[in-house]
Amino acid sequence: MDYNSQNTGYPPAQPDAPTSIISVKEWMLTLLLLFIPIVNLVMLFVWAFGGDTHPTKANYAKAGLLWAAIIIVIYIIIFIVFGAAFFASVNNMERSGY
Repeated sequence: MDYNSQNTGYPPAQPDAPTSIISVKEWMLTLLLLFIPIVNLVMLFVWAFGGDTHPTKANYAKAGLLWAAIIIVIYIIIFIVFGAAFFASVNNMERSGY
């Protein structure tokens, strides 16, 4: 049996890291695009799931989308909690005669 085909308990070797480095100019343009509302979400999806994006930028975009999803879920929970408290207080005021 070939040594490489045996299960040694270790994960398979990772391919070599990309040799190209994203320049400061490209990161500046990236951050500039991320400051623009709506464009930032579109570009994050393009970079995260586009085929020709540098792996470092793709991972950055995926992390950005995950943070956006987490924040949206937190906002929804806060909205539900405070909305329920508001409607409960309005209902309580109507019953008390105010």
